[in-house]
Amino acid sequence: MFHVYVLKSQKAGRRYVGSCENLETRVRRHNLGHSKATRHPWTSIHSETFCNRADATKKERYYKVRSRSRRA
Repeated sequence: MFHVYVLKSQKAGRRYVGSCENLETRVRRHNLGHSKATRHPWTSIHSETFCNRADATKKERYYKVRSRSRRA
């Protein structure tokens, strides 16, 4: 199974959209600071599960494009 997730930064209030196979492990890695871009404490606010990576990636792109169009 593949997951698309939306995290909210507890510190900065911003949101992050990503996809992965293991949601718990991925959120834990974000919170441990494994990536400079996402080292804030994060809370999962939404997730969806898909049977294959292609569908999860399509949905992730949809959320990211939609988010950018709202800022413009």
